Amino acid sequence: MEEGLLGESLIIDEAKPLCRNGSSSTTDMSKRSSKSSTKPTAGVVFSTLVAVCGSFCYGCASGYSSPAESGILEDLGLSVADYSVFGSIMTVGGMIGAIFSGRIADIFGRKGAMWLSVIFCTIGWLAIAFTKNSLWLDLGRLSIGFGVGITTYVVPVYIAEIAPKDLRGVFTLSNQLMITCGFSLAFFIGNIISWRSLALVGAIPCLLQFIGLFFIPESPRWLIKMSREKEFENALQCIRGKQADISQEAAEIRDYMEASQKLSEGGILDLFQRRYANSLIIGVGLMLLQQLGGNSALSYYASTVFEEAGLSIAIGTTAAAILEIPVTAMGVMLMDKAGRRPLLMISASGLCFFYFLMGLSFTLQAAHLLKKVTPILVLIGLLGCSASNSTGMAGIPWVIMSEIFPVNVKASAGSLVTLVNWSGSWIVTYTFNFIFEWNSAGTFFICASIYGATVVFIAMVVPETKGRTLEEIQASISTRLLH
Repeated sequence: MEEGLLGESLIIDEAKPLCRNGSSSTTDMSKRSSKSSTKPTAGVVFSTLVAVCGSFCYGCASGYSSPAESGILEDLGLSVADYSVFGSIMTVGGMIGAIFSGRIADIFGRKGAMWLSVIFCTIGWLAIAFTKNSLWLDLGRLSIGFGVGITTYVVPVYIAEIAPKDLRGVFTLSNQLMITCGFSLAFFIGNIISWRSLALVGAIPCLLQFIGLFFIPESPRWLIKMSREKEFENALQCIRGKQADISQEAAEIRDYMEASQKLSEGGILDLFQRRYANSLIIGVGLMLLQQLGGNSALSYYASTVFEEAGLSIAIGTTAAAILEIPVTAMGVMLMDKAGRRPLLMISASGLCFFYFLMGLSFTLQAAHLLKKVTPILVLIGLLGCSASNSTGMAGIPWVIMSEIFPVNVKASAGSLVTLVNWSGSWIVTYTFNFIFEWNSAGTFFICASIYGATVVFIAMVVPETKGRTLEEIQASISTRLLH
């Protein structure tokens, strides 16, 4: 976002990033970009795998509360209200982590933020595994929430900053693939092992990430921002390969950073300037709609929905666990082929349809019609929602968030957008059980209407970012505002 970053005085032409000498040269940038490596190197792959261990932990935490519900209620004697607090308190921790995530990642680096995240997540899992009462249960869940609140911001940002532009979508969406794998693992083995053992399983990816962080480089873009020139070159060489010519890509990154230094670091209030309006609307809008649609609550309390529909909890959760991984993997493979917008449109449309189907199922159940069909329709609806969500709405908003904000406001913008996401998640996960008890069919009709609105929002506002450098994306979004 060159013009969003530098103001209107530095805008030359639409989507024309600045060169080192300050002139406009789309041709030069294109030549640089075309020559940059688009093949995944071992450095990029390994660094991404280490980063997404945190995402795997987040997935385990998201899937934990549903299979663990009956065991915890029985062993600790909690009420439904008490368990709603436990299920939703992770989102409170997530909100707190979100507030500080951008600043932590800017001050201590992307790796430093991941270090902090893994420490809080590990403490949280151990507190849950060895708790004797609801207090430590909730504190453990809160600690995990704080850790994954940081993770949800820093992991997609780190991956977006190290991946080649033509593969950035695939690598960034691997974040969502690992969330899905963690979620599916929790659902699958949660039917087999105790809730305490399941908590210890959740701590395993934390241990793997803790070890892996010793061996991966810091984000080159963060290093050059901090004027650590030598480390910048070493990190870029590491992720592009020892034999790769990094001179052109390094020059491009330096161009952008030199231009960005002409503005001071932006705070939260600076985000509400006109130059950042489009990026803010896109980021906040996607995150808010993603959560208000109810997918987090459906994940947390799937067991409650299956039970109300008269369906075996074990069958429902196992089917959801098996389906999610291949569907998410398909979304990852299509990311840089089909593009972000088409996948988002398909995902939101599917969610609208399948939530409507679930609402219709519970309407038939309430009217005592087709009683034998209701559980089947609910299972189809829930699996359809799960598949549709995994295809796009679960992960692509995080990919776009990592792409659309310029470096001088990325910390503040990332914190705000992540806070909006976790706030929406808290509202939905805390109120879902109460709304579902009040009107089960109406709950899903509300979700369907929200995703109908999401389709319209994507069609009117969200740009395509496939195959473009971060600098080109940010320049074009700001130019759309002025023209």
